[in-house]
Amino acid sequence: MAKAQIEILASTDNMSHSEWLEMRTKGIGGSDASIILGLNKYKTSFELWLEKTGQSLLEDSAGEAAYFGNLLEDVVAKEFEVRTGKKVRSRNAILKHPEHQFILGNIDRKVVGENALLECKTASVYLKDQWESEEIPESYLVQIQHYLGITGYQKAYIAVLIGGQRFVWKEVERDDELIKMIFDAEIHFWRHHVLGNIPPALDGSSAAEQFLKERYEKSEPNKTVDLAFEYKDKISTLYSLKDKIKELESRKKKIENDIKSELKEAEYGFVGNYQVGWKPITSNRIDSKRLKTDFSEVYNKVLNETTYRKFTIKEIG
Repeated sequence: MAKAQIEILASTDNMSHSEWLEMRTKGIGGSDASIILGLNKYKTSFELWLEKTGQSLLEDSAGEAAYFGNLLEDVVAKEFEVRTGKKVRSRNAILKHPEHQFILGNIDRKVVGENALLECKTASVYLKDQWESEEIPESYLVQIQHYLGITGYQKAYIAVLIGGQRFVWKEVERDDELIKMIFDAEIHFWRHHVLGNIPPALDGSSAAEQFLKERYEKSEPNKTVDLAFEYKDKISTLYSLKDKIKELESRKKKIENDIKSELKEAEYGFVGNYQVGWKPITSNRIDSKRLKTDFSEVYNKVLNETTYRKFTIKEIG
């Protein structure tokens, strides 16, 4: 049995939320594990790299959901005690791996009298199916194994409040093989991408688009390059995707029009667990054509010239 060897990076007792967010840039936390392994649907490894290298603003990716999750953490922990008869206590500290100082973790609770931890979660009612089986969502599984790897604990419990009305708890055994895989990926990400300042593969996120826009804001007039041959297939795929998107947009518009035709003068319609709305929205906008024609002097004064790089593809020859 592995002996727990826990090292503390910092106490969180008197730490402000902004200070806690700043500490997250010092290493890889439990919630980062699923991102690095490509299991997180809310953030990509490229976005994480921007955050860890100080190239994007620090913020809570889950927003209001994270806020209420933190607010209800104590409620979930107390209910776990009621349901199981176990006792838990807070561990108000940022923990670190004994060998790799950049592998960090904040565990929600330590289970008293056991070599175990408790992870508290809240989930939308729409995600209830993820908790029907004995398994837990992959992103939570790697987060828990990350914590088990740091603490040396042999097991974890995860308790979740679903939709504010259903409570589920499960036991998770330590998986040393999975922990090694997680830590290997995290070590590579930190050393190669963060310390080496080498970005992960670009993805389709808005963060990647903004990164390219800012890094290559200016172009050299009339400069050309010969693209690698692989880009011929990529361009062909891009054309196919554009055609598919156009087809899907057309289908989407047809369905919307069918529903509008059914609504007629009604502002709302209901079917099953769906509510459809089609109501008037009033907004005030400047008529730029009239402003230019009737008030040309004012128009010229407020005219703001902008420059951007336009991406185009066309077949030649």
